[in-house]
Amino acid sequence: MDFIELTVQAPRELADILVAELAEVGFDTFEDNDEGFCAYTTEDVFNPDAVAEIMARYLGLGELNYSHRVITRQNWNAEWEKNFQPLVIADKVSVRAPFHPKPEGVEYDIVIMPRMSFGTGHHETTALMLENQLGVDHQGKRVLDMGCGTGILAIMAEMLGAREVLAVDVEPWTVENARDNAAENSCRVIECRLGGVETLADEAPFDLILANINRNVLLEDMHEYARLLPAGCPILFSGFYEEDLDKITAEAQRQNLEYQRHTTLRSWVSALFIKK
Repeated sequence: MDFIELTVQAPRELADILVAELAEVGFDTFEDNDEGFCAYTTEDVFNPDAVAEIMARYLGLGELNYSHRVITRQNWNAEWEKNFQPLVIADKVSVRAPFHPKPEGVEYDIVIMPRMSFGTGHHETTALMLENQLGVDHQGKRVLDMGCGTGILAIMAEMLGAREVLAVDVEPWTVENARDNAAENSCRVIECRLGGVETLADEAPFDLILANINRNVLLEDMHEYARLLPAGCPILFSGFYEEDLDKITAEAQRQNLEYQRHTTLRSWVSALFIKK
C-alpha cells in the first residue's frame, strides 16, 4: 500500500491547529518545514473530502495552501536516497544509511534503510527519543518499542544493553523494514511484530516502554502501556506538540504514571514518566 503526502503551507499558529484536526481524520505522521508541514497517511485511510472540509474551516485565519501526492514504494526509496544525510545526536549517536561512511568519535552507530517507514532520526520526535534514551537505564531490561517505524529506537535499546526488545507496528512494510534494519545492525534480541496494542494482551511486563506515535494513539492506548509497566519503571512518550503535553500528562496521571521531565525541539516533545 502507498502513502499520501499532504503538503500544507500555513503560519505556525494555524499549522498547529491543522495538525490536530488532521490527526482526527487518519494522518499519523507530521514533519515541520519552513513553510508549514507535511502530513502522511496510507492511501486506504486518506479521505480528500474530510481534508477539504477541514481546510475550508480555516481559510479565513491566514494564508493557507495545500496539496497532496501519492508516494509509491519506489518513489519513497528514491526520495530518501536523494535527501537522507548522516546525523549525529548528542555527539554520541550517529544515524546513517549504508552508503555513508561511519563518523569518527561516536559511541553508537546506527545504520538505517528507511524504505516506506518513518524514523531516520531527522524528525524531531525520533531525535528527541534517541537523546532521551541515552539518559535511561536499558541494561538487562525488557523493552517495548511501540510504533517502531524503521526500528531505530529498538536498535538503540539493544545497543544500550537491553536483554529483550519487542518492536511493534501496524504496517506490514514497516515491520519488514524494522527486521531488515535490525539485521543490518547485527541485532540479536529484537522481535518485530505486526499489529497494534491488541497484540500485547498476553505479554509479560516490560521494564521500559518507548512510544513515539501521536497524541491520539497515546491517549487511547496509554492504559494498556501502564498495565504492562511495573511500579518504578519508566516510559518515554513522543509524537506530539508542546501544547499537548498537559493532555498527555493528565491521562498519564490517571494511569498512575508520574511526570519526570520533558525535552522539546521545534515545538515537538519527548516526555519521561515513571509508573507509581
